[in-house]
Amino acid sequence: MRLGVLDVGSNTVHLLVVDAHPGARPIPAASHKAVLRLMRYLDDDGSISEAGVEAILEAVREASDVAKESGIDELLAFATSAIREATNGAEVLALIEEAAGIHLDVLSGADEARITFLAVRRWYGWSAGRILLFDIGGGSLEIAHGGDEVPDNARSVPLGAGRSTIEYLSTDPPTDEQVDALRTHARAVLRSTVDEIGGIPEVDHVVGSSKTIRSLARLAGSTEEGVGSEERSILKLSRLDDWIPRLAKIPADARPNLPGITADRTFQIVAGAVVLSETMRAFKAKTLEVSPWALREGLILRRIDRLS
Repeated sequence: MRLGVLDVGSNTVHLLVVDAHPGARPIPAASHKAVLRLMRYLDDDGSISEAGVEAILEAVREASDVAKESGIDELLAFATSAIREATNGAEVLALIEEAAGIHLDVLSGADEARITFLAVRRWYGWSAGRILLFDIGGGSLEIAHGGDEVPDNARSVPLGAGRSTIEYLSTDPPTDEQVDALRTHARAVLRSTVDEIGGIPEVDHVVGSSKTIRSLARLAGSTEEGVGSEERSILKLSRLDDWIPRLAKIPADARPNLPGITADRTFQIVAGAVVLSETMRAFKAKTLEVSPWALREGLILRRIDRLS
């Protein structure tokens, strides 16, 4: 069947269309993305502003048109932290369904972590053993670990790259004091998270997913030979930490000139780098591997499993 997955996230509205059937790898057929950065549309009371709602509606309508043109059999549409946490989130969801005819399922943070973990497990296979996963979105950071397809522990913490940029890096480029303040905040949140999950888990592989982490790996990482024809992307904490001070000195409009930094991530890539650095440090991870599969692929795989 031809499946469409519509992800209304904190940074983008992204449609992925794939051809899929049980027992086979999903094959991408089409993709459409609109950059929103919803965090900038939040009012003081935590609601999404009228301008933000209009931006969501326009992006969802465009994605819906692409989905129809692609001849999909089914659309899996979901929303994550930005709408989940907005004080008017229920009203926004109702308006989207009324105006665009699309019902969005709202995933909890723990659900995001579990479904992303499923995608990473399938990508790396059972031979990877126990996996520790980090996924940095616009509004939240997901952490999960375990040795099966269902993680032993799945957490979501409010350390997304967009949220962290809005709350701590108020100037472009940010000051050293702003970066230090974000580091201090992230360190405290992650210290509590490690305590809540019972300490640092013993794992065989540390894996990062999400566009933010893939971008940082292209900037500061390296590649190694992988299984089959595909190379593995590797990011070392030492290389990441070496890049952060330089990256923070470059204005946002100039960062896309760097390898891996795209226009849709340029404003929040510094915050994402700081959060990733502190996450790796909190879990004593000196190196991580980068998964090309994340939340959208996890939803596709879960739907394919139900078909079979």
